[in-house]
Amino acid sequence: MTAVREELPEGRYGRSVDERADRKLRILGAVLGVALLGMTGWFGYDYIASQKISGEVIKFDVTSDTEVQVHLEVRKDAGATGTCTLRSRAEDGSEVGRVDVAVDQRGDKRTDQVVKVRTTARATSAELVECAAR
Repeated sequence: MTAVREELPEGRYGRSVDERADRKLRILGAVLGVALLGMTGWFGYDYIASQKISGEVIKFDVTSDTEVQVHLEVRKDAGATGTCTLRSRAEDGSEVGRVDVAVDQRGDKRTDQVVKVRTTARATSAELVECAAR
């Protein structure tokens, strides 16, 4: 014997409980998705807008066992001051030199300078740690 399932007439009794729950979940998902996109946009804008000083190591040259020359490019808002920190590492990864470079208030928005980093051993790399506004 086969069981016959009796179906209710379509549209006669309104939406089923499952359909109402699905609709509420879709609306909730859409609202949360829009809120997440808005927060991501806000945090991204705030991060970019708050950076008044940024820098980049263009190149470096190991000139001796105790010195590395670093070509540093700094971009900043007009009138901003701060410091950029450079460091050198040895072949084993240990830090052998560090220097803080002052970024002055000149009206230039972009400056290039060659910085000498004194080291305690022969360096194999030079990197920008951070640039921070004061």
